[in-house]
Amino acid sequence: MPEEMNYGEDHKYIPTTSINSGIGMEVLPDIYCHTIQIVNVVYVGDPESDEFVLIDAGMPRSADKIIAMTEERFGENKAPQAIILTHSHFDHVGGIIELLERWDIPVYAHPLEIPFLTGEKDYPEPDETVEGGMVAKMSPFFPNEAIDLGDRVQALPDDGSIPFLSKFRWMHTPGHAEGHISLFRETDKLLLAGDAFVNVKQDALYKVMTQEEELTGPPRYLTPDWKAAKQSVEKLAELQPKIVVTGHGVPVSGERLEKGLLHLVKNFDQTAVPDYGRYVEEQYH
Repeated sequence: MPEEMNYGEDHKYIPTTSINSGIGMEVLPDIYCHTIQIVNVVYVGDPESDEFVLIDAGMPRSADKIIAMTEERFGENKAPQAIILTHSHFDHVGGIIELLERWDIPVYAHPLEIPFLTGEKDYPEPDETVEGGMVAKMSPFFPNEAIDLGDRVQALPDDGSIPFLSKFRWMHTPGHAEGHISLFRETDKLLLAGDAFVNVKQDALYKVMTQEEELTGPPRYLTPDWKAAKQSVEKLAELQPKIVVTGHGVPVSGERLEKGLLHLVKNFDQTAVPDYGRYVEEQYH
């Protein structure tokens, strides 16, 4: 008998959205980015094939939207081969249990994320005191309790390979989360960055709603380790990606990406790290 899966007791619908909610973009023929409220899920795979993978699992109560989008792109009753999690914050695992009840597929995450996905460990509390806008102030209402996927979740291979995605490798990019990963494909310099850095200032409600483009650091209210976050951005910039899909904001490429990422690396302490907040105080003072 399969193990029962559970969300934390604080799991609930979060009433925040953006103008891009419900909109999908074919970034490359085999890369499709779809926005659910304020967060992106990514499909990797040819739409004419049965072989595809889902990256992240959206906002709470979003499973029906993800299933509908999957069938619209790949065909009726089609399921991904696996779900790969960049990390397990509430807006990246929000629909995962309902998806796994529908699809008999495995989930993969970094070994350091497994305790947050097997009911053993809660995420740090969001920091409503951090420098930022209205979303930061709302963050205490966001779920942070561990979810339990039982034996449906597995650790990614430690050699950097990714099951079902032979052309990609994963990199440990902590800071925003202990076991945060990003995915990179060398052949076309495609980077799926997760929340290591994002393309919208995620703590400001107006910018979240309008999806105003701005390459910036990870969401402030959920980032406990800014020194690691900076190192992760530097590591990703060294790859010189040509196309980047982040967890929040529209995909970015070309001169906007090149200049924006260079500026972020050079000015990370001034532009990404908040001037004040609980985790900043703990690390820098």
